[in-house]
Amino acid sequence: MATDLRQQLDIDERTAMVGIHTGGVWVAQALHRLLGIEAPLGVLDISFYRDDFTRIGMNPQVKPSQLPFALDDRHIILVDDVLHTGRTIRAAMNELFDYGRPASILLATLVERSGRELPIEANVVGVTMDLGPGEQVKLTGPEPLSLEIRSGA
Repeated sequence: MATDLRQQLDIDERTAMVGIHTGGVWVAQALHRLLGIEAPLGVLDISFYRDDFTRIGMNPQVKPSQLPFALDDRHIILVDDVLHTGRTIRAAMNELFDYGRPASILLATLVERSGRELPIEANVVGVTMDLGPGEQVKLTGPEPLSLEIRSGA
């Protein structure tokens, strides 16, 4: 993934990386180190931006987002662990734009799986999985990162 990111983006002082809590932050930490990005790693907790929290309830472990840099005119690498429906990414982009106006946003995701509900596409993908109904991908970490496929049955 780091190699693909280097090929798609000239990483310079205007580049910043933001991981989506929790699994996306773990992946972002590894990529941030490998890419040598100067800006500190940003962290988003998109709990308040989700469109389904009225149905599933608020996560009891909501943490504040930490963006220790100005977003205006920066090239942002947004990192998540699993891209499934696209709703988490939509929420993350809504939150990012509340903080400023980035020059661009590039999406990197460790796992891309079937089931998209919104027209969201990753620029960089670690692995693509076609999972059946009821199957889920679970990332554990941060050290070591591990993927597990769980059946909903």
